[in-house]
Amino acid sequence: MDKDELLLDAEERMEKALTALERDYGKLRTGRATTSLVEDIKVDYYGTPTPVKQLASVAVPDSRTVTIQPWDRGAFALVEKAILKSDLGLTPMNDGKLIRIAIPPLTEDRRKELTKVAKKYTEEAKVAIRNIRRDVNDGLKKLEKDKLLSEDELKKAMDDIQKITDSSVAKADIKAAAKEKEIMEI
Repeated sequence: MDKDELLLDAEERMEKALTALERDYGKLRTGRATTSLVEDIKVDYYGTPTPVKQLASVAVPDSRTVTIQPWDRGAFALVEKAILKSDLGLTPMNDGKLIRIAIPPLTEDRRKELTKVAKKYTEEAKVAIRNIRRDVNDGLKKLEKDKLLSEDELKKAMDDIQKITDSSVAKADIKAAAKEKEIMEI
């Protein structure tokens, strides 16, 4: 790999870290209903852990309700059990055709807990971004050691990767602030 490939790879990997952060945020329960709350809950379906989204249609008919309609009648009880076992603290109601989940408003304490979880997710993303920077810097130093980069080129490339890192960390902070605001919103 040459210098440009390393920098491009770093940018792509940092974008993936930010995408993963968004996905983690989607699983956090705010006062609003969203399909991402339940889509990835694993259901023990015929002995195989299967995400809800692969065995049912998930919809949000209004801002406080999520509906799940399993395609297989035998999956109703399994989906209900999986939701009860999840750490969401939600209670599903089954009417034989649909599983309805009412999203209650969050208490102040729960909101504070969720902001701590969001901060933890943000910190994990920042650590991943910094690890990517470290990997690329190691690769650049190796290129210099193999005489494929001059000392000046190494310094410039390391400055470039630092700028990319700073930009990615700033994006993570912006996403974190937006998520915190969303969680604390009543």
